[in-house]
Amino acid sequence: MSTFLYGGNVHANGIRQHYLRYGGAGAGREGRDAVIIIPGITSPAITWGFVGERFGERFDTYVLDVRGRGLSSAGDSLDYSLDAQAADVVAFAQALGLARYQIVGHSMGGRIGIRAARARPAGLTRLVMVDPPVSGPGRRPYPAQLPWYVDSIRLAVQGTDAEGMRAFCPTWTEAQRQLRAEWLHTCDERAMLASFEGFHVDDIHADLPHVAVPTLLITAARGDVVLPADVEELRTLRPGLLEVRVPDAGHMIPWDNEAGFYAAFGDFLGAPLAG
Repeated sequence: MSTFLYGGNVHANGIRQHYLRYGGAGAGREGRDAVIIIPGITSPAITWGFVGERFGERFDTYVLDVRGRGLSSAGDSLDYSLDAQAADVVAFAQALGLARYQIVGHSMGGRIGIRAARARPAGLTRLVMVDPPVSGPGRRPYPAQLPWYVDSIRLAVQGTDAEGMRAFCPTWTEAQRQLRAEWLHTCDERAMLASFEGFHVDDIHADLPHVAVPTLLITAARGDVVLPADVEELRTLRPGLLEVRVPDAGHMIPWDNEAGFYAAFGDFLGAPLAG
């Protein structure tokens, strides 16, 4: 049985923020805190729907369209900085009256979560960073190549299908590629470019010592975004940081090993997702 409730829009931090809601308040039994899922650089909320379905079995869950993606606001004059994205999340929680919530951010979404948590907003109780880029000033570059994003977005804008996405996502299932082909055109190229540049100029390492909530880092065993040496450095910056490495998974962890992804959370969020 599906846990999807509805898609909605809220005006927060001066823009329209679109989201998908799963589970509802009934899933938050035993006082479990709500969960806000923040996807990555070219992942509209709907592409994380299968994850939202599972989270909705345990939690009141909101999957966001980050500004410039999906059905949220986009435009030539919109600020696509990390600070703006982080402020969006905090304002989103406030606008919906979420008294207690947890952030689960993948890739770019993990960096957004860190920057949001640095501000220590009222109501934020836990942070999960899923394979966040650890690039930044004076650090090694993010391993993904910019043309991969530009070329795939432009192809989607023209109109393409699952077969057209095969060159970019060769290991994905046809259904996964079809969904990406359908929605990738909603990822504003300017938003993507700003975020990609931000991977190299925004210093999330300086944010981590200011994060006060319990923090979990989930990494990909066969990925090259977060390496073991990076984990050790992050632990020095955020004492008490927990880390779980998901086997048989690259950067898009729930696509590669969905069961392992859910298992990695354990009971960190207040209830297990596995099983």
